[in-house]
Amino acid sequence: MSTSDRRPSARELGGLADTPARPALDLLPGKEVLLGPGTPVRRLLPTLGRRMVGAWAFVDHYGPDDVASGPGMQVTPHPHTGLQTVSWLIEGRVHHRDSVGSDVTFGPRELALMTAGHGIAHAEQSPVRHPRFLHGAQLWVALPDAARDTAPAFEHHTALPGTTSDGMTTTVLMGRFGGDTSPGTAHTPIVGVDLDLAAGADVEVPLEPDFEHALLGAAGGAEVEGAPLAHGAMVYLGTGRRSVRIRTEAPARLLLLGGEPFEERLVMWWNFIGRAGEEITEYAERWNDGDPRFGAVPGFTDDERQLAPALPPVPLKARGRVR
Repeated sequence: MSTSDRRPSARELGGLADTPARPALDLLPGKEVLLGPGTPVRRLLPTLGRRMVGAWAFVDHYGPDDVASGPGMQVTPHPHTGLQTVSWLIEGRVHHRDSVGSDVTFGPRELALMTAGHGIAHAEQSPVRHPRFLHGAQLWVALPDAARDTAPAFEHHTALPGTTSDGMTTTVLMGRFGGDTSPGTAHTPIVGVDLDLAAGADVEVPLEPDFEHALLGAAGGAEVEGAPLAHGAMVYLGTGRRSVRIRTEAPARLLLLGGEPFEERLVMWWNFIGRAGEEITEYAERWNDGDPRFGAVPGFTDDERQLAPALPPVPLKARGRVR
């Protein structure tokens, strides 16, 4: 999925200096942006309050949107470098095509994991015949330096591990949670878990104390450590927690995101992650010039590619992990 901001600012992410070595309970403000024609999303990372949670560097949450009378998601070919995209649906179906030949339609509780690595192009669209509602999250994971130039790849996992207990069903998207391990390829210590909570649930969710964590209210609301978490909002939990208490009145779905604080510093601009402004400039120029680094997405003409917007008139500057 692409960021549709035509005047994106550059952000330097990573580094341990601004990661609190203690528990926190900080509500992260979201910003509504338009993703392609007719798909509004809530952008929760990066935000003015925080740039990353572990290696999670980008979080968009959308829906539930009634797309019965419209085309639904229509994100045409665009590039990525230095990251993984994690696509997670609660309702709806999405057709993914990319420049390594993947052609997959996925639905709820299925992991669509794309590793951009050296460079990839992809498109995501609702099928012509699609369900009435579209609801989900698009997340990016920053690749560490040792893996950021790896060959691009795509994984589609239709069966994911999880458990049901005390009014909560867990599905492990990425990493390890409890005794379950996701089949998705991870390059850093990371965790991503869908928490499906019944009405009246009151649970203590175990956490890895060396990780930092956040919770996204993906469907419905909940109470996290006594504080309200609304639909479409995210709360940052800091580090040093061994568990977090969650209570619900009505059924809810939360996404637990966490990982080891990402110690490398990197620059993110538009759909690229690099280590310096000069790299980002090169990526944008090569993509706009049709360089074979990114390949082509079958089924689309060259005119349908999203071109990189104009680079800022000043050198891309570091902004730090938090503001």
